[in-house]
Amino acid sequence: MAKRRANGDGTLRKRDDGRWEGRIVIGTKKNGQTLYKGFTNKSQKEVLSQMNLFKEKLKGATLCEDYRMTLGEWLPKWLDEHMAFSIRESTKQGYSRYIEYIKPYLGHKQVSAITTADVQKMYNKLKESGRKRCHPTMGHQLSDSMVRSIHMMLHEAMAYAMREHMILKNPTEGTTIPRAAEKEMQILNETQIRTFMEAIRQDEIWYDFFYLELMTGLRRGEICALKWSDFDEAEGKLAICRTLHEDGTTGDTKTYSGMRSIKLPESAADMLRERKKTAVSEWIFPNPLKPEKAVSGQAAYNRLKKILKDCNLPDIRFHDLRHTFATQAVAGGVDPKSLSHLLGHTKASFSLDRYTHVTNEMQAGAAAVMGNFLDKIIGNEVDGWAEEKTAREA
Repeated sequence: MAKRRANGDGTLRKRDDGRWEGRIVIGTKKNGQTLYKGFTNKSQKEVLSQMNLFKEKLKGATLCEDYRMTLGEWLPKWLDEHMAFSIRESTKQGYSRYIEYIKPYLGHKQVSAITTADVQKMYNKLKESGRKRCHPTMGHQLSDSMVRSIHMMLHEAMAYAMREHMILKNPTEGTTIPRAAEKEMQILNETQIRTFMEAIRQDEIWYDFFYLELMTGLRRGEICALKWSDFDEAEGKLAICRTLHEDGTTGDTKTYSGMRSIKLPESAADMLRERKKTAVSEWIFPNPLKPEKAVSGQAAYNRLKKILKDCNLPDIRFHDLRHTFATQAVAGGVDPKSLSHLLGHTKASFSLDRYTHVTNEMQAGAAAVMGNFLDKIIGNEVDGWAEEKTAREA
């Protein structure tokens, strides 16, 4: 029986067409046959140079026959087969969108042939002109956060390709991506909240929806996915146990701690009790035209934008209504632990850091408290120092 050749072993020959061909052993196929990587060029010297460079990269490692797979083939396979049970449906949908951004640039290249320079060039192009639809302020530029998200997904996919012996090095290593920058959230102040409330009171279809949002700070997908079975009419409690995805399907909440039951303010509970009397669907907020379906998050977003524009209010995001709720809750004395539960967060510190502004009133109150405190300490010391100085001068 012939001895199997070791990884890195190579052969070189001149073909009948005059070109030089080299082959290097890089692994073993699934059927047990030897797996080679080939190199061709008119110059013998160039082929030998390519072979030596690849041997240096190989350094005794092995590759599987899937190394020939293109990135456009690998990414969907990785997502559907290898990540199917480790990520949420909403995360999978997000990854699918990121893949569509990558395909035009690197989808045609073999995963084993993609370099760090290739990936960096793609990131730069995405940042400069990756947005498919022109944005009013950003044009065709992708946001820094989107480029970072695409990078993190691609980094994970290529790390998995390394473990599967498809590539020798993760080409996302060593790239430069935009820094993470927290986008400052806006809130509606008390005057603006009153204006917003007056506006939604005139809207029979959307009043209950936005009133409950201001009273609970639910995520958009959470409030759209509410069913009457989630509402405990007697106790005035609401169970948050699902979210509505963009494609109309439902799934788990964003975080595991997002599965929660919250006590509603009495006014919000009464509103739901009254609304239930005329319910026409299992959904608390059904689609106005197709009540068998839940109202879509996009419809809620569009309606919010129109209300804000008509009332000359700040052009906030839907998520900023959640931020407004959190800020008002803290200003009203809700403790961090309770706020964390209401918002569906794991840590109270995250709720405070992420979702609460320090309002002018809170700043003024803190300044007054600290001022009085310091006056008692520093003021006495200064008075005593002044008395000693006067005595010395006398």
